[in-house]
Amino acid sequence: MTEPSFWAGPIGWTILACLQALAVIMGVMVSLAFLLWGDRKVWAGVQMRKGPNVVGPFGLMQSFADFFKFLFKEVIIPAGADKPVFLLAPLLTFILAFMSWAVIPFAPGWVGANINVGILYLFAISSLGVYGIIMGGWASNSKYPFLGGLRSAAQMVSYEVSLGFIIITVVLLAGSMNLTEIVDAQGAGFWNWNFLGGGNLLGAGLIKLPVMFGMMVMFYISALAETNRPPFDLPEAESELVAGYQVEYSSTPYLLFMIGEYANIVLMCAMITILFFGGWHSPIPMDSVVAPGTIWFSLISLLWFVLKVVFWFIMFAIAKAIVPRYRYDQLMRLGWKVFLPTSLGAVVLIAAYRVFGGNF
Repeated sequence: MTEPSFWAGPIGWTILACLQALAVIMGVMVSLAFLLWGDRKVWAGVQMRKGPNVVGPFGLMQSFADFFKFLFKEVIIPAGADKPVFLLAPLLTFILAFMSWAVIPFAPGWVGANINVGILYLFAISSLGVYGIIMGGWASNSKYPFLGGLRSAAQMVSYEVSLGFIIITVVLLAGSMNLTEIVDAQGAGFWNWNFLGGGNLLGAGLIKLPVMFGMMVMFYISALAETNRPPFDLPEAESELVAGYQVEYSSTPYLLFMIGEYANIVLMCAMITILFFGGWHSPIPMDSVVAPGTIWFSLISLLWFVLKVVFWFIMFAIAKAIVPRYRYDQLMRLGWKVFLPTSLGAVVLIAAYRVFGGNF
């Protein structure tokens, strides 16, 4: 009988899992630097400015310069702040933002944890994310951060409800809460992607096209609100709350908040890609060009996934640059009186199609 491999044992498996997690974290962190540069370039272009263009070629190193600037600044803690909670809040936001990436499939077989309840895992982590912002706002012992924290709690909870119902429509179509299986269900061409109804549009299936396209648009808008992104950046509205829940933060704690926020934004871009735009699948099947299962197939699939995520990040950046900020009552009315009943109705329609669609 042969000796089991070291990497198959508990110690070897733990080392491999840690290296895999480190690779995902570093990949996301590096991509954040260049996506933030792109975000600032889009905003500058809309305002007819040049944006970052000094540090490195085309200003590409600007994000790294800002990173080290924050890293070496002094950490200032207000005298009346609750110090342990004040420092724990940004760390919690940072950790939870990267925990969500454990179940994101980047390419065939390229996923940290291919669990059958990946959607439930994301729901659980996203519901915890609000605690970092509430803790930061409360622990600062200041009025503006406290108001920002309260706003954020109400906003994130409100839009998590509609996001949940929207995701349920995709789960009903795919018949699985495993993100890899949801992507696989959208293979064989863009006409099978969920934003176009997930294929099979003959007869009663035609109802899926307008419903799922509407769900895609609602998911995009809800993602803007869930990540406190303009035009829904009420928790940190500078004209009202200076900087909201992060007024009293500086140096590395502030940097952790910002990295966590942008990691969540890119996560939402990845979720739109996975749920509605076929994940790593190319618009036209490439099985006849590159053999599935090869490293080249995986790399091309990864490239398609990255391109789709970048496209949606640009859409987030454009919304930030051109859409004026909502009032808080408008934000809440949109979430509770428009998105919630609409998404609930969509769940009923898609469920009815799954149960009775074959009879028409």
